[in-house]
Amino acid sequence: MLGNDVRSGPRLPGEVWVLVVASFIIAIGFGIVAPVLPAYAKSFDVGTFAVSAIVSAFALVRLLFAPVSGRLVSRFGETRTYVVGILIVALGTAACGFATAYWQLLVFRSFAGVGSTMFTVAAVGLLIRITPAPMRGRASGLWATGFLLGNIAGPIIGAALAEISIRVPFVTYAAALVLAAAVVWWFLRRSTLAALDPNVEQTTLSVGQALGSPAYRAALASGFANGWAVFGVRISLVPLFVVEALNGSPALAGISLSVFALGNAAVLMISGKLSDTIGRKPMAMSGLAVSAVGTIWLGFTTGVPWFMAASLVAGIGAGLLNPPQNAVVADVIGTKAKGGPVLAAFQMVADCGAIIGPLLAGVLVDHVSYGAAFTLTGVIMIIALVVWAFAPETLPREPSAHVAEVVANESGRLDEGPEVPTGERLAGRPRQPDA
Repeated sequence: MLGNDVRSGPRLPGEVWVLVVASFIIAIGFGIVAPVLPAYAKSFDVGTFAVSAIVSAFALVRLLFAPVSGRLVSRFGETRTYVVGILIVALGTAACGFATAYWQLLVFRSFAGVGSTMFTVAAVGLLIRITPAPMRGRASGLWATGFLLGNIAGPIIGAALAEISIRVPFVTYAAALVLAAAVVWWFLRRSTLAALDPNVEQTTLSVGQALGSPAYRAALASGFANGWAVFGVRISLVPLFVVEALNGSPALAGISLSVFALGNAAVLMISGKLSDTIGRKPMAMSGLAVSAVGTIWLGFTTGVPWFMAASLVAGIGAGLLNPPQNAVVADVIGTKAKGGPVLAAFQMVADCGAIIGPLLAGVLVDHVSYGAAFTLTGVIMIIALVVWAFAPETLPREPSAHVAEVVANESGRLDEGPEVPTGERLAGRPRQPDA
């Protein structure tokens, strides 16, 4: 385990910070590629559907390969799966930069999706195993913040690199991924905390067993709703709403996404800390409630200032939800069991929300209104909120019983029997514990 000064109080393990730095590097690379990918696909003289297929193929491969990734994590461990997954994405992304035909770009991008789901499932699994249970919310919030900050910085760098060549961002992203893999391997190669103990036999927690937990079912419900709203409708519908309903520019749509990200980043660490103190359940329910309000509000705004305010509220809601939601999944798995399949199922549910949400919301926009589409999205979050209302609290509480009470329980009452020993004996007399 990396160094930790116990005199300054409990701290997150150093290995968590390694994963945060790696996530920041990866997110910067993803942000570099994301803005230029549609234009790059379009350069092969294909239609809009073919351009969209590049994005959908990556998401579809992630969804289909998630169960396999879970099994790989259970068999080979998180660190190996993480590093290999990153290198696969690096290879696929670099190949994209040298594609000479559309079909090659489609194949290489899909191949990168295989590695993407590998390192995502492995990263969450490793984060669960190396983080003390009472600090999982903070670790999850910190890890998510690393990704968010990288996604904010990446597009700025990507726009500058695209001026050199539209292929350069892909090569740059590949180099960033290799750097991230090297960081993880170098700092975790001798970590006893990250390494699997060959002398301890760990059982694999199945999805069926996890589904027996109401808390896990609540996390699946909110994960589906979050995928629907944040990774689906926000990306597909918000830019169209700005242009068609508010008569704004694409640049204004980009600003609204940044406002959402700002609200998200502002509360991630706060939510993580609170979920480790007051509990996972109240923070998750608060996040769903705020997200539902902000999302429904979006569809009924008629001016840019109110739209930006609604975007900020929706971003705050998503930031409140993510740390406790991820912490609950970690609590259900625990540190003594392998949870690759359970993590994969959680990721798949979110991906399903991201796929189904935009489709149904798009149908409502075409046949009813934007307000109806955003309202449906908000209702999905309210349904998840109801599921959470029946879920138990999973935050592990440290035992607070005094040693005297533990010993006295054997006698039945604290005032029964002889004097209860409270510490070591010095010179034949009991030493009282320090105040």
